[in-house]
Order: sequence, then C-alpha cells, then structure tokens
Amino acid sequence: MTIQEIQNEIVDEFSMFDDWMQRYEYMIELGKSLPLIEDQYKTEDNIIKGCQSKVWVHAELVNDKLVFTADSDAIITKGIIAILVRAFSNQRPKDIMEANTDFIDEIGLKEHLSPTRANGLVSMIKQLKLYAVAYQTQLN
Repeated sequence: MTIQEIQNEIVDEFSMFDDWMQRYEYMIELGKSLPLIEDQYKTEDNIIKGCQSKVWVHAELVNDKLVFTADSDAIITKGIIAILVRAFSNQRPKDIMEANTDFIDEIGLKEHLSPTRANGLVSMIKQLKLYAVAYQTQLN
C-alpha cells in the first residue's frame, strides 16, 4: 500500500468514532499494537527531541524501504507514534520525504492534543522525515 492509501485508511477508521474519548481509546489500542523498539535502541540518540514524554524511534533500511520501530512511556503518545509508524514504515525513503501529513488534520488530531503533545507530534513527523532524508542519501 502507498503512504496515501494507508493515511486514507487511518482517516476512515477515525471517522467511525463520534467523539474524541472514543478516538483516544482507539489511539491507545493502536499503541498496544506498535512494533516495539528493541531495548538496545532505547538510547538517548533515538529519543525524539521536543516531546514531553519519552519517545524512542529506530529506523533501518530493509530492501530499500525504511522500517520503523518505536516506543513511548506515555500511552497517548504511544498511540500517536503508532499512527505515524503505520503510515510511514515499510516505505521508500523518497516517498516518506515527499509525503504530506494532511491526514493528521483530517482526523483532528492536532486540535485535540495539548500544545505540548501537538509540538511532540510535529517533532515525531520531523524525525521520521529526517531518517528518510538520511537513508535516501545513502541510496543515492
């Protein structure tokens, strides 16, 4: 599936819920299904700067596609990173670099987060795209 197709799927899933309490519960569920980062990668280098809670992200190139694993010490934040990992993992670095993130606005995520969590969300997206840039450079 393309990034856009995955993002559309996420938007469809979130549109099934009437209120934000149900959406938060769904995000928590998504966090539980997150491909977890191995303990050896839970290092200071893999912590996303700009997040209030701790979020670790590891990226590796497998068959010219980036595979992300992650974890967080906060359940809502873990759900947020799970959404991003789902959208961008197993994609080519070039596609990740070029992908838009309008789906975040479409599901209303940014407007329903506290300002610090919203900043963390922006930091997470930025970090995933930076990984893409770094790995794309290796491929060239």
